[in-house]
Amino acid sequence: MMPRKRLGRTDIDVSTLGLGTVKFGRNQSLKYPTQFELPSDEQVRRLIDCAYAMGVNLIDTAPAYGYSEERVGDALRKSRKDWVISTKVGEEFTPDKFSTQGHSHFDFSAQHTRRSVERSLRRLRTDYLDLVLIHSDGNDLDILQHTDVLHTLQQLKQEGWIRAVGISSKTLEGGLLAAEVCDAVMVTYNAGQQDEAPVIAKSAQHGAAVLLKKVLASGHICHDAPAPDANLSAQRETQDPIQRALDFAYAPPGVTSAIIGTLNEQHLRDNLFKAIRAQDLQQG
Repeated sequence: MMPRKRLGRTDIDVSTLGLGTVKFGRNQSLKYPTQFELPSDEQVRRLIDCAYAMGVNLIDTAPAYGYSEERVGDALRKSRKDWVISTKVGEEFTPDKFSTQGHSHFDFSAQHTRRSVERSLRRLRTDYLDLVLIHSDGNDLDILQHTDVLHTLQQLKQEGWIRAVGISSKTLEGGLLAAEVCDAVMVTYNAGQQDEAPVIAKSAQHGAAVLLKKVLASGHICHDAPAPDANLSAQRETQDPIQRALDFAYAPPGVTSAIIGTLNEQHLRDNLFKAIRAQDLQQG
């Protein structure tokens, strides 16, 4: 079963692997190596059930993930209490009906933040959100220091609508500040993208949770991996690019959870087993 950790300074326990859901509702303007069709409602339910059966209780969504929030809300309406739901504010995505591209715009005002949270509550069929992350446009410091979004989220936390607040950051400087002022920071971290590694260490010092995104480099780690060496009589485990990526992701002790998404149920099971194996390795 998937281990659990405390979400920073909160009293929330989360699985050390979380289910990412961008593919549940959006297939435009993404950086995945191949195009894909959105899953059926039955596929979504099977994926969520599969994750839960192996101990996953953290699910990550966002308004910018198209129809993801509504689909998560429908799937969890009978089991809400079993899940820790993370969603976001700040980014809005508009799909294009006539192409494979869409466009995002960002709004970090107090009015939009409160309206976005209220909308997420409706879509997710819940009366509280466990974690709300600011969906950064790349200007992390300006967002945290000169907009109303963080203060508004903190107010909503005091009002009981949100249990924890944080940011899905895009810069080292923003992540380091967030480690001091937020409950959680979501950072990009894999062997090819280690710029935000100091955020993990600082978050541990300040008691903030660290969620990892793009652990598999948006699918490119597996898709772009070299073919196994056919001269080997048996394939070494270290040749598995996903296992290597997960071993790398869980190595820093400050990591709370890694967010990974897929539409393939067998891939999900494999990833879950490999995540458990990586954490067993990290623990010695």
